[in-house]
Amino acid sequence: MIAGNRRYRHAARTGLALALPLAALAACGGGGGTGTSAEAGSGEGTISVWAHQGQKSEATALQNAVKSFNSAQDKVKVQLKLIPENDYTKTITATDASQLPDVLEFDGPTMANFVYNKKLAPLDSYVSAKTLGNATDANKAQGEVGGKHYGLGMYDSGLGIYGNKKLLDAAGVKYPKGLADDWTATQFTAALKALKAKDSDGKVLDIQEGNGLATEWGTYGFAPVVWSAGGSLLKDGKAEGALDSPAVVSALKTFQSWKPYVDANTDGNAFAKGRVPLSWVGHWMYPAYSKALGKDLVVLPLPDFGNGPKTGQGSWAWGIGADTKNGKAAGAFLDSLLNDTNVTAMTTANGAPPATKSALAKSTLYKQGGPLRLFAEQLAKPCGDTDITKSCVAVTRPVTAGYPTVTAKFSEALSSVYGGTDPKDALAKAARAIDQDFSDNAGYKIP
Repeated sequence: MIAGNRRYRHAARTGLALALPLAALAACGGGGGTGTSAEAGSGEGTISVWAHQGQKSEATALQNAVKSFNSAQDKVKVQLKLIPENDYTKTITATDASQLPDVLEFDGPTMANFVYNKKLAPLDSYVSAKTLGNATDANKAQGEVGGKHYGLGMYDSGLGIYGNKKLLDAAGVKYPKGLADDWTATQFTAALKALKAKDSDGKVLDIQEGNGLATEWGTYGFAPVVWSAGGSLLKDGKAEGALDSPAVVSALKTFQSWKPYVDANTDGNAFAKGRVPLSWVGHWMYPAYSKALGKDLVVLPLPDFGNGPKTGQGSWAWGIGADTKNGKAAGAFLDSLLNDTNVTAMTTANGAPPATKSALAKSTLYKQGGPLRLFAEQLAKPCGDTDITKSCVAVTRPVTAGYPTVTAKFSEALSSVYGGTDPKDALAKAARAIDQDFSDNAGYKIP
């Protein structure tokens, strides 16, 4: 359903597997309950661990964490297997639960499907209360199904608008200092018009169009428009009335109206080279943008369409294989993996916001006064995936085994709208397709 668009592999390497091979997931039937046979075991012996092979610095951080764990005690030995990122989700999907490892990494939106297909066990009984309690609320929201936790991450993610202060000031554009004085959608449109008047080609906004809107980037990057308008991709198991509401239709009409201001960014450097003063993207572009702009770089929240500013969140997480015979040992390794030393090493390697409270509070980038503090403030106001109110900010993509269909149909609709299709028609079509799929699969219920 989703083409594996590797043009934004740089984003995936920061922990956002934005080009998920989700199509295979939708075809995996046989769900309808966890039915897990995970056993506690002795808490000793050798356990197998699978992880995606991201950028070299991430792989090194993980390998060091495993070496440290193995050398610090003699009860449990971890055998780590790194699988190329492009093959990772497909590998888990194609592997029978009985052949999966004791501990495995997975991208957040795939979790519910793996639970549905009986490949993950709840980890609440195996990780320590300290580890679970130190996970940020946004991190826990991504990993929870039916009141049980199946995944915990080392890092999270976030969206914002990077601004070029020099160009904004030259155009006389006032910009928000944070969430409290965020732009409304109308004010953002006015800012685009003002910037266009001072720009040689009138292209003043980057939305990472080259990544493709009919991909997971379309959903991750622009579902916040839906949420900020008071809508939802899915509500109570249905898309109709939530995804295609009048408020969402209006919001996507506004999004559609921005196209004349967008630089196609074919070289990937529209913002870094100063061609555009605004870039709608995530935390992972900070290193390159900071290097290019220095003190002229400002970090702003996404515009408010009426229900408060919103951002996506979620990333790679860790869980326990449903058929493990040594849950205690698996939990002991996860306790070690999610400690401050390892989380800090990993987030230093990839620049992502730490997904544990203690590491986040000490992060140079994300702590109070840090250059990316906005992302931490957004994650501190999690919505989960259902209660998307005006007061919360970070929204979890729908935690459902039917997510592959949801993201495919929404991103297709978004791309179609961007191309000129009437938002009302495109959203209604997407909602019908999602609801039909859910009806055909008994709502993807996970007891």
